[in-house]
Amino acid sequence: MSPSRSRLVIAVALLAASTLAGGAFTAILFASPEREGPPLDEYADILTTLSEWSPQPIAPDQFVYASIHGMLARLDPHTAFLEPEDFSAMREKQQGSFFGLGIQIQKRMGRITVIAPMEGTPAYKLGIRAGDVITHIEDEEIKEDVSTDEVVRKLRGPKGSQVAITIRRAGIDEPLKMTITRAEIPTFSVRYAFMIAPDTGYLLLADFTHTSSRELKSAIERLEKQGMKRLLLDLRGNPGGVLDQSVDVADVFLEKGSKIVYTRGRTSSSAQDYLAPGDGLHFDRPLVVLVNRGSASASEIVAGAIQDHDRGLIVGQRTWGKGLVQSVYTLPYGAGLALTTAKYYTPSGRWIQRDFSDLLAYVNPEDSDTPGEEPVPPKKEGEVFYTDAGRVVSAAGGITPDVLVKNNRDSKLLTQLLARNLPFNFAVNWLVKHPDVQRDVTVTPAMRDEFFRFAESSRFSTAEELKRTWNEDPNRDLLDLAIRVELVNAKYGLEAGWGVRATGDAQVQKALSLFGEAERIAALPKKKNPARASRAS
Repeated sequence: MSPSRSRLVIAVALLAASTLAGGAFTAILFASPEREGPPLDEYADILTTLSEWSPQPIAPDQFVYASIHGMLARLDPHTAFLEPEDFSAMREKQQGSFFGLGIQIQKRMGRITVIAPMEGTPAYKLGIRAGDVITHIEDEEIKEDVSTDEVVRKLRGPKGSQVAITIRRAGIDEPLKMTITRAEIPTFSVRYAFMIAPDTGYLLLADFTHTSSRELKSAIERLEKQGMKRLLLDLRGNPGGVLDQSVDVADVFLEKGSKIVYTRGRTSSSAQDYLAPGDGLHFDRPLVVLVNRGSASASEIVAGAIQDHDRGLIVGQRTWGKGLVQSVYTLPYGAGLALTTAKYYTPSGRWIQRDFSDLLAYVNPEDSDTPGEEPVPPKKEGEVFYTDAGRVVSAAGGITPDVLVKNNRDSKLLTQLLARNLPFNFAVNWLVKHPDVQRDVTVTPAMRDEFFRFAESSRFSTAEELKRTWNEDPNRDLLDLAIRVELVNAKYGLEAGWGVRATGDAQVQKALSLFGEAERIAALPKKKNPARASRAS
């Protein structure tokens, strides 16, 4: 046996052993011993042939990984093999922190640009600002073809270690050199929490990590001290995460003992009922929840439980439609396997999984959050379900909101300007000359004209042509809003900027008018044992 063949056989054997180890927990990962299948030697022969005769040298593990990806692709879209780097990133994200500098960066016009420093972090304390461009790391120039992920990896490192960076800042000719000591940086699930109206709190939950419920409770307590009497919970764009955290988040809003979700699979161990434990903080005031097509998995569990128990009003667009639960197994060499092991159902019995037979349509749903007409509620076909108060709800490939609202305003001009980062760049330069910008800044005609001249200097278009296009744009106020957002972002931080953005967000503004309906639904008499499903005629 050749050395290359030996390495391949060992690699395949290790992967098979790890599958068996996972099978010990689920009893469904390996087929019956009597079932015939391609022998392992044949697979190893193919790998050896590929390794020896492929057009360019490729590491054996890459062939093995590719074959695993192909094998799992025959199952469902959410079963996946996680290569070591991806698995490590997933675990770090769910943990809720990392070691680094505390800046949010993006690649803009080929340059690594600071979007915002995170308050209290090493970068924030050293005075790094939005708009700063990182040009060097440890005296090594950052080339235009370097990805943002590569830069992030270089900036992160062990706690207490140092990294030297060089930045360019608007209004300063000479580059600035800084040496920053890395520290633990929290990755907050509660991205923003503030008073959006005198008695109304707004809370954006970005994902579900191991710290989500703790962050949520802390934010609610803080808002209640500021006078919050009702809450707008924003789950839009939240892709989900840890199942247990969806239970703990829903527990904050539901009565003790309320069913939140239940799972069923091929094995008895996958049959689990999750009830609200009633631990800690309980928020029983009026509640409106915002969702859209980006709300998936754990977000849908929370929204579905709140809707089925008539606890609050669901507003926005139909959610993603993911009704499958994955168990994650740690494999040798740092890889992982996310394997679908069960389906989950909302308290009323809804399985909300959207059809994925057409993978392209599944990944790119037609009714995504793009400008257009307000969607029409799906027809009640087949099985329908009932909330605790007897309201009809459906399992139409996602959670269908009680009130459908679509963000249907758009500006072609603004889209083109944003693609070139012109509002952001203008805000950074404007603040150099006008550092006293207030949170309630308004865009005057003179400021707008200055923006058009700035765009002209960036070789986008002439100021005269931009002004003409703006005058003809039916949604021209969106440009002023974008400029205000970027000014407040750069001056006061992303949460303050998000508050400005909310003033022009159609879904947020509609939701703020619906707390009366949310109270009405919550006050409906509940049935002790509501009918869970029936066939529509």
